[in-house]
Amino acid sequence: MNKNELVRAIANDAGITLKDAATALDSVVAAITEGLKKGEKIQISGFGTFEVKAKPAREGINPKTGAKIKIAASKVPTFKFGKAYKDSF
Repeated sequence: MNKNELVRAIANDAGITLKDAATALDSVVAAITEGLKKGEKIQISGFGTFEVKAKPAREGINPKTGAKIKIAASKVPTFKFGKAYKDSF
């Protein structure tokens, strides 16, 4: 399912226009993005949790040359499905 199909599904389910559904979806994505940028943990009951996790610096290997390289520490967004969502399958 792509974004247009998701917008259409939201509009049909909520009984709203495609434009309103697109605006609502964009607002949800923007709110999640902003929350993650601030380091907040975002929990959606019955669905899952978005959060940012820190990955420590580590040493890696360049597969082309075999040389050791340093990989910098970074922060990555993660998502973990909730138990209720997992159990729905």
